[in-house]
Amino acid sequence: MSNLKIRKKAIIDKSKCVACGSCIKVCPLGLISIENGIFAKIDTDRCVGCGKCKKTCPASVIEIKEVV
Repeated sequence: MSNLKIRKKAIIDKSKCVACGSCIKVCPLGLISIENGIFAKIDTDRCVGCGKCKKTCPASVIEIKEVV
């Protein structure tokens, strides 16, 4: 049995993000910002992978991934 803890994190495909800001409004921890007016950025160190940003993203560029 492994002692590694698997967590979920939101990951944004920056090349397809339209910087609309929808994800910022729904993040319960306030961990998303728009970088240089070009794409959204998530503080992945603190993200809990709740998926609210993914559900609201009109461009479907956010994935929830398992990370160790």
